[in-house]
Amino acid sequence: MKKGISSKQLLKPLALVAIIFLTVSGGPYGLEPLLQYVGKDAALFLLLLVPLLCSIPTILIVLELNSMMPVDGGYYKWVNRAMGRRWGFYEGWWTWLYSFTDLAIYPVLFVTYLSFFFPVVAAYKVIICMLIIWGSAGLNILGIMPVGKVSIILGSLVLIPFFILFGISFFSPSFHFIAPVFSLSGVSFASLGVALYTVMWNFSGWDNTTTYAGEVDKPVRSYLISMGIAFVLVIVTYLLTTYITQNSGVDFKNLTDKGYPLLGSLVAGHWLGALMSLGGIASTLGIFSAVMLSISRIPKAMADDKLLPEKLCKVHPKYNTPYVSIAVCATVVSLMVFWTFTELLIIDVILYGAGLFLEFVSLIILRVKEPDAPRPFKIPLNKYGLIILVLLPVGVYVVALVSVLNKSGNMVTPAIFAICALLTAEVAWRFVKWKNKKVVVAKPQDMVEANEVF
Repeated sequence: MKKGISSKQLLKPLALVAIIFLTVSGGPYGLEPLLQYVGKDAALFLLLLVPLLCSIPTILIVLELNSMMPVDGGYYKWVNRAMGRRWGFYEGWWTWLYSFTDLAIYPVLFVTYLSFFFPVVAAYKVIICMLIIWGSAGLNILGIMPVGKVSIILGSLVLIPFFILFGISFFSPSFHFIAPVFSLSGVSFASLGVALYTVMWNFSGWDNTTTYAGEVDKPVRSYLISMGIAFVLVIVTYLLTTYITQNSGVDFKNLTDKGYPLLGSLVAGHWLGALMSLGGIASTLGIFSAVMLSISRIPKAMADDKLLPEKLCKVHPKYNTPYVSIAVCATVVSLMVFWTFTELLIIDVILYGAGLFLEFVSLIILRVKEPDAPRPFKIPLNKYGLIILVLLPVGVYVVALVSVLNKSGNMVTPAIFAICALLTAEVAWRFVKWKNKKVVVAKPQDMVEANEVF
């Protein structure tokens, strides 16, 4: 249990399910372009293949490492323990950059769904995005319990319109049940890459939910149950929504432009389109708040280890939350909302994949270095089996990256930008080392402590 927090302030499994669901998914919103990229047969195939090769291995790895170290800082602490300070810094830096990109996506989507009711809001995109960013920052400063309660409400608002869509579609006499065909036939390599990024983004974030493990009640058991429920909820809603969409007769290009409110209007009329828009609004707000909760704990953990400025360690005197870290995150995200959705998505997945790779490597290293360390949840594989398990998601990420780099147009630029962003970790690391050495020179009494850090 985290110091300074009573058992009543710890997050319970239901709220954890809601936060995990919103962190990873937030509903099928964001999947709309998939059918336009690869068509009917490949869309369902990828929605089954990617979770099998990426999500399940990631969840298993996260559960083992989190059971070993259920502490605030999550994946940063795992890599730090397994690979040392330098790679721990890389992990924190990369996921920090990834989360800024990820967070910038949702205020933009919020404006898209709100424009279903008020088309004029598109002209005030930046103002509305700022209100969302700083409103969510304020909620996070109030603490994890308010975020958990709001996540339950928003998660329900996301799912209800889709459950209504499923019921109307499957019980409608006009709905035609067509057996799905799973195939990549006719899909170009470049289109496959963009589609993979779309699916991976919609299944990413399982490790992000561990950065506040010290604020969760019975974390090992709670995460095991909550992740299992969230995974089933995510994959079922994705598959059913995509199956209904491809058999509804909706134009895939229009769906990409207008989102699932168009599908709702086509299936049941304007009222369901309006509900789908409200669900999209709830989704963007919920995901933004949940992701900010996870990423705001990383700078504080790194600052505690003297890898970032000490001011980021400050916690609110009343709410015991890292309010400086939250404010810094909100400030950076405010500068990121000018990118397009597709550009942000590609940057997002590349940065996330790099950090995730370090977590995979850390699992294997810790199995070798600390074979007898307590692991309440342990993947039933030896180190060679773990290597094969790790290679599955890594292979998918490599295929996606290579295919996007082979695609001409505006897809290559964000991919190259993301690769350059990864390289900034080394620059930042050297700056931190230089700065800490200056402190050592100025204060010889701190020499021992500084040597321990580096």
